Amino acid sequence: MAEERHHHGHFHHKKDDEDRPSETVYGSDAPYSSDTTTYSETAYSTGGPGAYGSGQGGYGVETTDVVTTTTESGVDYEKEEKHHKHLEHVGEFGAAAAGAYALYEKHKSSKDPEHAHRHKIEEEVAAAAAVGAGGFAFHEHHEKKETKEEEEESHGKKHHHLFG
Repeated sequence: MAEERHHHGHFHHKKDDEDRPSETVYGSDAPYSSDTTTYSETAYSTGGPGAYGSGQGGYGVETTDVVTTTTESGVDYEKEEKHHKHLEHVGEFGAAAAGAYALYEKHKSSKDPEHAHRHKIEEEVAAAAAVGAGGFAFHEHHEKKETKEEEEESHGKKHHHLFG
C-alpha cells in the first residue's frame, strides 16, 4: 500500500511508449498528404462486459485516420482560413467584452462620485482596449479573405480586380 501512488491532480502524463494510444505514420499514399495519424483500436480499453471500449454498452474507441491535405507549396489553406476565422471571433469577443466593461465603468463613475476619476480612467482604458480588439478582428477578417483568395488562385481560379 505504501508503494502505490495516489494521484490527486488531473493532468498526468505517461512516460512509457507502449502506453501512448497513437502513432504517426509519415509518407502515406494519400494524395497531397503530409502525414497520417492512426489511433489504435485498443486505446484506453480496460476490458470486461459493459466496460469502456468493450463494445457492449460502453464507449468504444474506433480506428480513425486523419489526413491533412496540403498543396504542392506545403500550405494547408483550409486550416489557415479556419485559424484566421477563429482569431477573428476572438477579436470580436474581446471587443464586446471590453466595450461592456467600459460601459460598466461609465456607470460606476456616475454612481460613485468619490472614485469617479478612477472610474473615468478605467473607462477610457477599456474603450481603448475595445478599439484595439475591434481592429484585431478587422485585421483577421482580411487575413481570412486573403487566405481564401490564395487557395482559389492555387486551384486555378483567377480574379480580375478591375475596379479597385
